[in-house]
Amino acid sequence: MATDGPTAGHSNSTSANDAFKSHYGDWVGFGVIVAVAIHFAFFTLFPNLQAADLTGGVDAIEAIELPPEVHVPPPPEMIARPATPKVSATTMDEEVTIAPTTFESNPVENLAPPPAAGSNPDDRPTFIPYDVPPKLKNPGDIQKYLKQHYPPTLREARIEGKVVLWIYIDRAGQVMRAQVQQTSGFDAMDKVALECAGSMEFTPAKNRDKTTPVWVQQAIAFEVH
Repeated sequence: MATDGPTAGHSNSTSANDAFKSHYGDWVGFGVIVAVAIHFAFFTLFPNLQAADLTGGVDAIEAIELPPEVHVPPPPEMIARPATPKVSATTMDEEVTIAPTTFESNPVENLAPPPAAGSNPDDRPTFIPYDVPPKLKNPGDIQKYLKQHYPPTLREARIEGKVVLWIYIDRAGQVMRAQVQQTSGFDAMDKVALECAGSMEFTPAKNRDKTTPVWVQQAIAFEVH
């Protein structure tokens, strides 16, 4: 009988796991009831929830009228540089000053009448022998003079011309008189050329080591650059 007591007590004891399993259905049922009660209270006590309008306002697109196309004119042309007259190179040899005169090339009927009695041969172009020609000493001053006195009307019209003068130079190299031998075709140019001749300075011409007055040709060109 003593040995049967402990064995019987061990077989009648219940573990915690077995106790939990025996009450599992009760706990599940209780949990479902509580969950239903909570959801019912949530939907009953709280107001209805509405989704906020998140679309946002969209402004209507307004058509913008473009301004008319502006025509930009091309840039103006470069302004032409002012005309710069120049004095042509002076050649003082005999062939340039006065051409050789022969009876064959100059018939009597084509010759000019003889000078009047008592006239001075220095008053008109005549050949005076020399072996050292005169030379222009101030070409730079003459260039400036011509540039400043170029006839404005002709310069603006870009009209060019050439004047050939007869110039009488005395023994000291000073210009005593001048006259037009070949006109440019424009009185204004011829006038400026004659006035310019008075500003020319020459070295004296010489004949056999002695200074001598001479008549020379001087060309003056009016050119637009």
